[in-house]
Amino acid sequence: MPTITKDPTIQTVITTFEVTPGTCDDLLEQLRIACNDFVSKQPGFIGAAMHVNDAQTRIANYTQWASRDAFLKMLRSDEMRGYSRIFNGLCKTFEPVMYEVVTISGD
Repeated sequence: MPTITKDPTIQTVITTFEVTPGTCDDLLEQLRIACNDFVSKQPGFIGAAMHVNDAQTRIANYTQWASRDAFLKMLRSDEMRGYSRIFNGLCKTFEPVMYEVVTISGD
């Protein structure tokens, strides 16, 4: 389960997908499959959450990893490249971005 933390050893990745209302549910299903069947089984995986805007035109996928290297190894694997091709066919664009948590409300 992902937890928002300023722990510098945790790698946070937010991937945004631009979709249409007609492809939103299809992409969500493919993301669930990829996460359940592959991503969640990779070394260093901590957790993931998916978010959809009201118009069903954006999906944000929030993942956490034990390290940057763990995420990059998963991302560059042949299996993930196959999933990425599926995702690419169901959305206009998508972009994974690595983030560092710098502040949390209440700090």
